[in-house]
Amino acid sequence: MEADARFRHLPKSFWADVRTIGEAVGYTLPRQNMVRSPTIEDIRKAYDKLGIGTTHLVRRNQPTARGRTLVDYLEHRASVLNEYVAPRLMDVDRARAEFERLRSALNPSCPLPLNKQRGDKRAPAYLTGIVNMLVEAHSFGQPCDYDPRRLTTVTADGAPLRTFARRVDGAFPSTVDPIAVWEIKEYYYTTTFGSRVADGVYETLLDGMEIEELAKNEGINLLHYLIVDSYFTWWQCGRSYLCRLVDMLHMGYVDEVLFGYEVIERLPSIVEGWHDRVC
Repeated sequence: MEADARFRHLPKSFWADVRTIGEAVGYTLPRQNMVRSPTIEDIRKAYDKLGIGTTHLVRRNQPTARGRTLVDYLEHRASVLNEYVAPRLMDVDRARAEFERLRSALNPSCPLPLNKQRGDKRAPAYLTGIVNMLVEAHSFGQPCDYDPRRLTTVTADGAPLRTFARRVDGAFPSTVDPIAVWEIKEYYYTTTFGSRVADGVYETLLDGMEIEELAKNEGINLLHYLIVDSYFTWWQCGRSYLCRLVDMLHMGYVDEVLFGYEVIERLPSIVEGWHDRVC
């Protein structure tokens, strides 16, 4: 999923409102298994309770331009999550079936790593395997680092210009001067939305901020993708964090977020675009 152009390049203060509203009003509708879309009146009441001014959002009982944009964004976020993202998030059985289908059709030579589970749950890392197979199939023989064991470095005149703080899950064509990097968050076997999952969201934010700084100060645009899956973990337990992912997307910290089956729908054309940039 790409960002909606209406909500790109908005000031940081806009996203301060978005986060404040999420904290004060809530992200979800209780007992309805849906992301909520608060009204301007919901926002005004929540801000009054917090002792925060609302004149930038409401004047003379009417929403300001900022207030209208804010409500429009929150409506958009709720709509894409409820109607587009939720049906695409897979459980382990669906992910396994798609993995096996692609492995049979593509006969890949790329790495297909195992997950980190034990016992009966020990199996291929299905989402990672799907990503690797699709990258290999659509990159026209270009090299790719499917399992980086080193930090990503961007160089200038052969010397390091920036080296990022974290290792990514994939880099094209390599971790030195890549065109694109990606992170994969598959949590098919988790039973709660724990701190490990939450930390994964904030790690992506850190990466995005480093990439934003690189673009701002050096004029180098590195493509950054986030790929997530597990209906239970993300939808049933973590809808508020899905909201944060959509926010990060529109803040420009990732170029696209791919949700579950959307990897199969969208990744082939993304990878072909990387090939075009190499050529």
